[in-house]
Amino acid sequence: MKGLRFRTFRTSVLAAGVFCALPLLAQAMVSGPVARSPADSSSTAASPQPVPLWPNGAPGTTAANAHDIPTLTTYLPTQNPTHTGIILCPGGGYQMLALDKEGTDVAHWLNARGVAAFVLQYRYGPANHFPIPLLDAQRAIRTVRAAASQEGIDPAHIGIWGFSAGGHLASTAGTHFDKGNPKAADPIERISSRPDFMVLAYPVISMENGITHNGSLHNLLGEQPNPMLQKELSNETQVTPETPPTFLFSTTNDSTVPVQNSLLFYQALLQAGVPAEMHLFERGHHGSGLAQNNPELRMWPVLLQNWLHMHGWMASGAD
Repeated sequence: MKGLRFRTFRTSVLAAGVFCALPLLAQAMVSGPVARSPADSSSTAASPQPVPLWPNGAPGTTAANAHDIPTLTTYLPTQNPTHTGIILCPGGGYQMLALDKEGTDVAHWLNARGVAAFVLQYRYGPANHFPIPLLDAQRAIRTVRAAASQEGIDPAHIGIWGFSAGGHLASTAGTHFDKGNPKAADPIERISSRPDFMVLAYPVISMENGITHNGSLHNLLGEQPNPMLQKELSNETQVTPETPPTFLFSTTNDSTVPVQNSLLFYQALLQAGVPAEMHLFERGHHGSGLAQNNPELRMWPVLLQNWLHMHGWMASGAD
């Protein structure tokens, strides 16, 4: 990890909570819904329940509000031929989460294509500033990787997909990861937090003035952001050859998050020699999700399927 060190913000959990974390996740994974066709909106399966990432309480939070409890909700397909799992980070400007359009709907879309999905409900501002959201994303990656082999998921096929501010969180996880702490009392904390690939949809990437989304900036770093943190969390400056392969999608006329965010990150990936694919559409409003009812944008998930298939993370590259 370059620049400022964030590990001082991390705390381990009590050993008693550690050993119930994996069974809880495994139970949630087993009870996940079966895959369904996008055209079939009916489901007889019980709704999957969110599982706390830290059973004995998340580090850095004292409030008892529901949104201060980071969770994962597991959605499993009937078959997972590529043994892939993807953690979903909904957007919302680090002040709320678009859990339906950029969480549940995407999870069902992935299940229908034979991929396991994990919707991350991470903590957000203004009460939870950096590094709290990153701790949640890292913990989610470690947790899914720790339980992967039990559920037929390849520990080397774990991706992260973020929308808007969730794209900033995903790209932060992909540029500020660690190998785990081998001395941690918590077995989950011994595991790598590096995602194996990233999908970034109309993402916030930079925290620099004039490029960033101001709401995301202030909800993550406060009303008077530390300039060093602004630079450190401008993820276009943090790309290295170890950054995971990345798929980017955005629109040229996005009036909420400037398309320069995607362009800068793509350029950094190219310079570092990281496999990357980017698709920019001329028109399309911010927050479109999978855009299935938008004739201008509905092709973008198909392009993503092709990319995932090319890398072996999805069985079929086309509907």
